[in-house]
Parts: sequence; C-alpha cells; structure tokens
Amino acid sequence: MTTWAGSLDSGSSPNPHPHPSPKPISSAPDAPTHPGAGRVFLAIHFDPRLLPHRIAKIGSASQHFIGAYEQGRKALSGMLDESHDGVCLDAMKSSSPPHIKLNKDFISDLAIGEHDAAYDAWMMKCPSALSSFKQITNHAKYKKIVLFLDYDGTLSHIVDNPEHAFMSNAMRTAVKNVAKYFSTAIISGRSCHKAYKFVKLGELYYAGSHGMDIMGPVMKNESVSDVPGCTISIEEQGNEVILFQPAKEFLLMINEVQSFLKDVTKDIEGVIVESNKVCVSVHYRLVDEKDWPKVAQCVHHVLKDYPHLQVTHGRRVLEVRPVIDCNQGKAVEFLLEYLGLRTSDDVLPIYVGDDRTDEDAFKILREGKCGYGILVTSVPKQTNAVFSLRDPTEVKKFLKLLVKWKKLEAS
Repeated sequence: MTTWAGSLDSGSSPNPHPHPSPKPISSAPDAPTHPGAGRVFLAIHFDPRLLPHRIAKIGSASQHFIGAYEQGRKALSGMLDESHDGVCLDAMKSSSPPHIKLNKDFISDLAIGEHDAAYDAWMMKCPSALSSFKQITNHAKYKKIVLFLDYDGTLSHIVDNPEHAFMSNAMRTAVKNVAKYFSTAIISGRSCHKAYKFVKLGELYYAGSHGMDIMGPVMKNESVSDVPGCTISIEEQGNEVILFQPAKEFLLMINEVQSFLKDVTKDIEGVIVESNKVCVSVHYRLVDEKDWPKVAQCVHHVLKDYPHLQVTHGRRVLEVRPVIDCNQGKAVEFLLEYLGLRTSDDVLPIYVGDDRTDEDAFKILREGKCGYGILVTSVPKQTNAVFSLRDPTEVKKFLKLLVKWKKLEAS
C-alpha cells in the first residue's frame, strides 16, 4: 500500500485547461479488499480561476502592510472597535459553549441534572445515531455509503494543545476497518499533511484546510489528463501525487499573516497560532476569557490590510483563510463528484463532525435529502445535523456497528 507523507508544495502549475467537473474514478468495494492496492496518492487543490476576486500582487500587499504594521501594533492597546471586534467577540463566545465539569465541589447535582435534562430534550430533535442505527441502515440498504469524518473532537478528543490531539489505536483500527467497506474521507481544518500525520491511513481521502487541500488514493492506470486541472508531482518519499492547487497564490500571503499574528499575539498568554498551509488557526482555548477581546483585536488589525482573507469561527479557534467559495460542504460535493457518486440515487453520504465549520456539510446533506449529518456534542446546539453522538467514544461504536452491519449484509 502506498501512503502519503511530506509536503505538497512542490510540482508544476495547474493544468491550463480545467473542466467544470472531474471524471468519476472509483469507489470503495462492497466487500473488504485491499483499498490501497495498485494505487498512487492524490493531492487536489482548487483552481485559482475559481476565485471570485482578482488577487492583488503579493509583494505590493506585503509592502503596504509592513509600512503600517508597527503603527497598527502600537494601537492594539487602544479601545476595541465595537463595529467589528465586538461582533467577532460575540462569535467567539457563541462558538465556545461552556462545558459541564463533573466536579462536586463546583457543580451541584441539580445543575448536572438540569444539563442532562436539557440534552435529553434536545436529543428528541437530534436523536442518537446509535439508538437510530436501524433507521440509518434501513435507508442504506442497496445504497453505497460514503463516510466523511471530521478529525478534532470526532476521531480524537479536544485537547488544550492542538499538537497533542492524538488518535487512539482503537479508533485508528475502527477507521481502518470501516474504510475496507466504504469510501472514507477525513475532512479537517488542518492541512492534509497534519491530518495524515495524525490518522496515518493511506487508503483514505483527505480534505484539509476546510476543503482547499484534497488528496486521496487513485488507480495507477489513471491518467492526469482524465483529472481536469491537476498535475502530477513526486513527493519526498518518491511517490507520485496529483496536484490541484487553487489557493496557491495565497500561500505567501498566508505565511506572512501567520508571522504577523504570532508577533502581535505573543504577549497574550495561552494563544497558539497554527499553520495549516492555506489557513492560519488562532487557538484561544488556553486564553483567559477576559483576554479574548485582545485576540479578536489582534486578528482584526492584521487582516484589515488583507481584503482577500477572512476570519471564520470554530471551537475556540479563529480561522484565517482565503475569500473563496470553499468549505466542508464544498469538499463533500467535490469528493462525491470525483467518485462519480454525486448524482447517483444509490449513494448515502454520512458526515460525522463536531464543529461549527461542519454545519456547511450538514446543510448540504439535509437540504439535498441525500444523506445524514451526525453532530458530535455533549451539549445542546442548533444544527443542521439529523442525528448526534455524544463524544469520540460513541463515534467509535458507530463505526464498529457499520462494519458489523456490512458483514451481516454480505453473508
């Protein structure tokens, strides 16, 4: 089996003759086989021609920003811009729901009971995927399931340091087994490279940077000319990869912004600025809530000179990313089309995720009535998901049930 590792920055420019939709490749077998056999590795990025705005020259943007940088940095101690940073702060709070800590010294039994009652009431609208498993599999009969799995908070528990969000061996085994029966993709805000380093399964598809960086296995006899907008490159282990890089023109800009963000937030205790190739993640999970306005102000000050970058909100993280029409929902649509399954009546996409950014995928599946979104949460949330799971432990149980069901179907 060929696996992927290393950087995807090398390689030639995208194919100058893109087409609106990729040619269907293949899908997972109905019975367990060796998914990586006879395959090379794919890395796909969206074409710059799909960008809604013309990109200013990186150099001129950099020079313009550097001139005002020190002045802006000194202004960070000033008053908060209510019209922008206040909105950002509200979003930071709304995307960071409080967690019930089962500590009897601080939380009464009554408070815990009220929380459980609220969660139980919410589950009437978004029932457990475990208790609703028969309903899911009844709908899945004679259909091809395609699994989309978020990483942080879904396959791994949320931790204070994002570099320590390790996947358990038991979870890795569960994902490996489910991928023997169903086409499986990891959808993450992290770069593909980081997601792969955590998951370590080469037979999966990976959509990193919120869908701007997609890769996965393809058949060896697949010609690059059959994959519009892609080019072939060789990664550092000597394996062939196909590149489809839409946000390539943003890479230098993103790297600059990351450097500036690290500098302006260095005095705020607990801030972690993480590079995710086409995105920059500003984690404030370890930041005292009284300092959240400072984090919002820092990000706003840096980005005001970068009109082609935007901020989105995740679970105690601000995501800086290019202004292009790309998100987890678009990644799902792209992969289904790439697999030749988007317009098929016999496909059932299932997306499991815990974050606000996963809602784009939940919405597409719900509005299209073509699949199920499953939200991973232990607190009530407004969501477009149809079902829920409480935590990664329940996610693992769900994956095991899928494998067990498929084996019984095949027997």
